[in-house]
Amino acid sequence: MKTTNYAAIDIGTNAVRLLIKQVDTDGAEVTFNKQLFLRVPLRLGFDVFREGRVSGTKGKKLERLMKAYRQLMKIYEVDRYRACATSAMRDAANGRELIAAIRKATDINIEIIAGEEEAKIVYNNHVEQFEDRQGNYMYVDVGGGSTEINLLTDGQLVCSRSYNVGTIRLLSGMVEEEYWERLFFELSELAAPYPDIHIIGSGGNINKLYRLTGKKDKQRILTIDELRALYEALHPLTPEERMRAFKLKADRADVIVPAAEIFLNVAAAVRAVDIRVPVIGLCDGIIDTLYKADNPEA
Repeated sequence: MKTTNYAAIDIGTNAVRLLIKQVDTDGAEVTFNKQLFLRVPLRLGFDVFREGRVSGTKGKKLERLMKAYRQLMKIYEVDRYRACATSAMRDAANGRELIAAIRKATDINIEIIAGEEEAKIVYNNHVEQFEDRQGNYMYVDVGGGSTEINLLTDGQLVCSRSYNVGTIRLLSGMVEEEYWERLFFELSELAAPYPDIHIIGSGGNINKLYRLTGKKDKQRILTIDELRALYEALHPLTPEERMRAFKLKADRADVIVPAAEIFLNVAAAVRAVDIRVPVIGLCDGIIDTLYKADNPEA
């Protein structure tokens, strides 16, 4: 049996995540076993969308966090890793300068990836969870700074798109009405030739929204009617009231409402009636990408 330890670092607009998986290969049988998952809500996007750059305070916190993640990767004997920064760092005027400083201090090489590549990486997670899936599916990954879209039909990727509509952008007042109109129009056109599209939702917010329903079904299906009811219950409340009423953490209580709004708009555009909510995200896709690069025959 061959064992390889992979790590993924996702420097997002709202949180910075580290995922470590052990991949065991025994002939044709491959198993992915999660060893560690950490999420730290640095909320870089509030700096970037307000000031156009990551502040010195947040930059220093990110550097310290990368030092901690480096030590954890050593403890878990990680063989291969990839660190990706997404929407907030794409927009930050000092993004590349900060990444160079972090590399010098920690020896971690961070890549700022385009929105389209982010969408494709999320799609790559089908290696573990969505092989041989028939029908029309749209992966929707809602982040703090952007929403990544992948359309698949009978397991084949049709296209990937990225929209600068995210939860922290919405909270920061950085999403104009024309962005909503463009998203709705383009997705409506894209979905027109593909009947009965099911959404596969990705991200911490849609997972939390699913858990708020109290459902326990193995398929993890959230209907659009259920999502709309949750949105209508959450929207009138302040973040503090949501924390008390729904037992939400502070860094979830504010972003969960704009996330629900984005999913509802996407669902309306593609005429979807439900959302599958597997536990997937950019980190999972990064690890699958590394695994596929090492095992092109897989």
